[in-house]
Amino acid sequence: MKRIIQIVFLCIVIAIATGYFFKSKDDHLTGDRIIGLAVLAMAFILMPLFIFHRYKKSNIRNYMIPGKDENNDEPAENQ
Repeated sequence: MKRIIQIVFLCIVIAIATGYFFKSKDDHLTGDRIIGLAVLAMAFILMPLFIFHRYKKSNIRNYMIPGKDENNDEPAENQ
């Protein structure tokens, strides 16, 4: 999984660099499209892969604030 994330990141960086290259050669429309697709790939492909990889072994209960409607070990208070 780590290698896939690295490959996707490298492809996105190359795409952004290619977009800026096209923009420097006065082909602004193509450059903007390439940069936009790279940013979309970063937001919708790279970030979910990274978040899944980073938190797949962690316990989600460690990051939650206990609420009233959860099943706690403590007895509920009647009001």
